[in-house]
Amino acid sequence: MRTLVGDGSVEELYAWPDGPWLRVNMVSTVDGAAQGPDGLTGTINNAVDTVVFDALRVDADVLVVGAGTVRAEGYGPLGKPFVVVGSALPPQLEGHPDVRLHPGGDSEALRELVLELRAEGLTRILSEGGPTLLNGMLRAGVVDELCATITPRIVGGSGKRIVDGPLVDVPLTLSSLVEQDGTLLARWLVSRG
Repeated sequence: MRTLVGDGSVEELYAWPDGPWLRVNMVSTVDGAAQGPDGLTGTINNAVDTVVFDALRVDADVLVVGAGTVRAEGYGPLGKPFVVVGSALPPQLEGHPDVRLHPGGDSEALRELVLELRAEGLTRILSEGGPTLLNGMLRAGVVDELCATITPRIVGGSGKRIVDGPLVDVPLTLSSLVEQDGTLLARWLVSRG
């Protein structure tokens, strides 16, 4: 049995391309909020988003997530290589062999992280943000694809958008757009050159 989303299976819609690839998966509301009233993404995602979220993790070689997101969302060990970008590992991840800390920093440090992971054979890199890390990765020029889920909600307020930090201007090309139960699932490719 295959889980279907729109006109194709999740596996078909989100198949990883050949070669090294850095994919970012983010969720937001119709009004652009990347977090619900409680400051968490878990309160704005839904069943459709969860299917894609889980499917993207399955075939990824490594997950890269900002320490603030890891702490806020309560990440635990994932059973695969997991890089936390920040100044310290949250207590729930300390001592786990698959988890490592990367200090992040400027664009050059993030480019070096991606090159290190690829040198280790971890070519399917998945990041789930958060918004600050996504900003840094975009400025570093290492993002190949943005998977953006827009859930049919409006939350208002002053919460973060999916990119937070200094101004960036990154052209994108729409690769696919699927609607399921009012949720929009878009794949955007970063335009090069």
